[in-house]
Amino acid sequence: MKSFLSLLLVLLAGCGPEETSDPERMIIAYNVLVDADADDYDIFTMKMDGSDPTNITGNPDVAWTYLSSGGRILFLSDRDSCARCYGLYSMNPDGSGRTLITSTRLRDSWMSVRKGGTELIVNPHPSVDSSFNIINLSGEVLSRINTGLPYASDPCFSPDGSRIVFRGALLQSKREEGFVDELYMINDDGTGLRQLTHYPEDDTTAPWFAYRAGPPRWNQAENFISYQSFQNGKYSLYAVTPDGASQWKLTDIEMQEGYHDWSPDGKWLAVEVFDQEETQFHVALMNRETKDFRILTDTSYTYQQAPVFVSGP
Repeated sequence: MKSFLSLLLVLLAGCGPEETSDPERMIIAYNVLVDADADDYDIFTMKMDGSDPTNITGNPDVAWTYLSSGGRILFLSDRDSCARCYGLYSMNPDGSGRTLITSTRLRDSWMSVRKGGTELIVNPHPSVDSSFNIINLSGEVLSRINTGLPYASDPCFSPDGSRIVFRGALLQSKREEGFVDELYMINDDGTGLRQLTHYPEDDTTAPWFAYRAGPPRWNQAENFISYQSFQNGKYSLYAVTPDGASQWKLTDIEMQEGYHDWSPDGKWLAVEVFDQEETQFHVALMNRETKDFRILTDTSYTYQQAPVFVSGP
């Protein structure tokens, strides 16, 4: 383990676009199903080598994080509402200082920030709003982005905040025959909608409920967009350039790969990995340059998912 930590110190030295990548000041936050019968999910954190896993929410609710900003963890929770009726909260990496950003009901969706973390793009529940909302840290809606598509979710800002990549589809629900989610790009004023990805027409291996294009994450250092996709009988990570001109398989891991995040400098990939039968989910870390791959979690819990890098002050 000492050699792995030494490698981390070398490769993560310096700063990313907005936040530090110093391994001594970075942790990984992730979501854990602690009690399936009670539908109880908590948020855990751990160090970059997988040590010190800590439950930082410890509340009988559904708590999911998909984002960190400015050393704060942002998360969805139904703690103050009906079951799976999510509001958006923020907290420190140790779970303290929890604040409510907005009680507006949100969809279970990834989200993104821009302008130094002062603006967020979120996905309201369809019963509330059919558009993406750009909000400030007080929950005030600054603008609405109507994509014009029957289905849109998991918005992610471009590094400069001027564009939004998201999952979209020409049908409203996966339960509709022919539903295929793809990645789309749109300007932050709602103009210029265009499709980025194109699922292989001859690939029939994906079950109806599987992602053809999962939630996008933007690697700022190399300027590509990554996403999970069920192709050739398994989930793997794929990438596409922001103009959609080039699309390729990003990783070559035997296990299935799902939700993931990039370190601010783009050198490290935190990703959930799982077996073909989906009986055990782990959080793993991959070195983008050397392809060194390590599973960080143990089997104390079955579902350990959606890792997010959290930078310290």
